[in-house]
Amino acid sequence: MKNKKLNLYIDTSTIGGYFDIEFEKETKLLFQSIFNHEFHVIYSTVTEDELLNAPKQVRELLASIPNECKTKIELTEEAVLLGDTYIAENVVGKTSREDCFHIALATIYKADILVSWNFKHIVNVMRIRGYNAVNIKLGYSTLDIRSPKEIINYENEL
Repeated sequence: MKNKKLNLYIDTSTIGGYFDIEFEKETKLLFQSIFNHEFHVIYSTVTEDELLNAPKQVRELLASIPNECKTKIELTEEAVLLGDTYIAENVVGKTSREDCFHIALATIYKADILVSWNFKHIVNVMRIRGYNAVNIKLGYSTLDIRSPKEIINYENEL
């Protein structure tokens, strides 16, 4: 039985991890799976804005994902409101507003998993519980948040 292709919302840290010695092994395995059409990537205008000052190779990595394997989504008023609610509910501080927009967009667009290397503000069990508590309170689904390493391990266990 063939499994449904997972929709992965990838944030900026996931793209940058491809070129980071600490994170490159797992990130390159994840991107290999993406290029092999095993996952569908969701990314946002928030990601694009964060990449404006990134090295050229990082920007080119996102562009190199085949169009049929990715979907770009816009930051909406609904996502801004949800992201700001995470801050108002003290899940994270005001300096993490863009991180909150990633969480909100992945929630609203029903990504199967948000993938990030940001362990301080995103891939953190207490933060995840906070984001999901807000989501439930406001009638949204919970969001699964994982590091690329967990996605690769998960795929290898299938």
